[in-house]
Amino acid sequence: MAELGTLARLIRSKNAGPFDLTFDIMFDGRENYERVVRSGALSASIFAEMYRVPVETVRFFEHDAALAIKISIPRPYGQCDAGDGDCYGGQQYGPLVTLEIE
Repeated sequence: MAELGTLARLIRSKNAGPFDLTFDIMFDGRENYERVVRSGALSASIFAEMYRVPVETVRFFEHDAALAIKISIPRPYGQCDAGDGDCYGGQQYGPLVTLEIE
């Protein structure tokens, strides 16, 4: 077992406009990328559960040529609305770092 944060070169989150968040998981090499993809530990349904959003709102992409996984979801609040605790969306990636991968 290994944590996703040790396998990926970069895990980040950011705004994708005022109403969406996007998450990027990028890898240095094909071996770690394929390990994560094959494991099934990260999918639209797992991400939906982790972030408590309906699975039908999760846009999940595995980009083999880029060795990257991209996930987008609606923001729980519009950017900078009352209740928005992360105006830039840059602190939302945390739960992904410790995701266990076989």
